[in-house]
Amino acid sequence: MAGIMLRSTAFNDHDLLPARFSQEGGNVSPPLEWSQVPDAACELVLFVEDPDAGKTPFLHWLVTGISPRSEGVAEGGVPLGGREWPNGFGNTGWGGPHPPQHADPHRYFFRLYALERPLELPEAPQVTDVQRALTDKEIASGTMVGTYYR
Repeated sequence: MAGIMLRSTAFNDHDLLPARFSQEGGNVSPPLEWSQVPDAACELVLFVEDPDAGKTPFLHWLVTGISPRSEGVAEGGVPLGGREWPNGFGNTGWGGPHPPQHADPHRYFFRLYALERPLELPEAPQVTDVQRALTDKEIASGTMVGTYYR
């Protein structure tokens, strides 16, 4: 499977996320850039999850319907053509990190998927709903990880 190059000008892969992206620091989404999206893609999906939040991963951001011709998203922005969905906090759009105080750092997986068919989701999808819906539609993906602790 092909790989999408995913990066941010605000943090490096597996580095600490700047506080402005957290719940208590401003709660703005980080800027992201991507390249090497296959020509066959009909849409991109951006999905950010925290697998360290408990028994099930926590959804921090889900954007579907992103134009495959887009090359990124500005800080605090919404990708071109994108539809933001409710996050695990119950709000639509970005929900920044807010792990328990004094806990080990949590990992935040930023995943961008190129799909050959549009994604179909329930109205308030959970991480497992997204993972299930992506099955057999993904033609390429890219991942980067940020960490955060309080």
